[in-house]
Amino acid sequence: MEINWLGHSCFRIKGKQATIVTDPFPAQTGLSLNRLTADIVSLSHLKPEEAGLERIGGKPYVVHGPGEYEVHNVLIIGLASYQDEAKGSMRGKNTIYAFNIEELSICHLGNLGHLLTDEQIETIGNIDILFVPVGGNVIINAAQAARLIRTIEPKIVIPMHYKTPVTEMELDPLEKFLNETGAQGISSQPKLNVSKNNLPLSTQIILLDYPN
Repeated sequence: MEINWLGHSCFRIKGKQATIVTDPFPAQTGLSLNRLTADIVSLSHLKPEEAGLERIGGKPYVVHGPGEYEVHNVLIIGLASYQDEAKGSMRGKNTIYAFNIEELSICHLGNLGHLLTDEQIETIGNIDILFVPVGGNVIINAAQAARLIRTIEPKIVIPMHYKTPVTEMELDPLEKFLNETGAQGISSQPKLNVSKNNLPLSTQIILLDYPN
């Protein structure tokens, strides 16, 4: 399986049976999606009419909101959550997605704005790869992200939603998260190739290159 970061909370997860794109963003963000095609698109916080669905080819199945789905042999659980600590009254609802694809369990936290309850953690289950927002201000911050990582105990952590040279919203830099987790000095890589057989034995933070 190949994983690329496309900016913000948007990733391409390309497996043998299906390609998933998470949280495509509209064109006005200034980032390119390079004419992506997908079988499945998941939306954690944007409504379909607000997301960049028109930028995704292949007539993908759109997963939007809590529930259980099975598409192209991919099992998906959407879990209700919020973009703030006031049950969505400030910034709205968010959906956490747990994907089971090719023997890997992948969790995408979307624009999560609060820590999770024990029940939510139990529903998410054992996770191999965790996409976690770390930039604070409008999402969970570095300390909260580190706490969630310790609780979920994934094999691989991929941070997202932090300050970059092209980020307009007010977010904390990645270094704050790396300092919080003791992971300074990690170099980023263009993509991640991963399978059940090459997962690390303990939690490892992987940085993916931000698109130009």
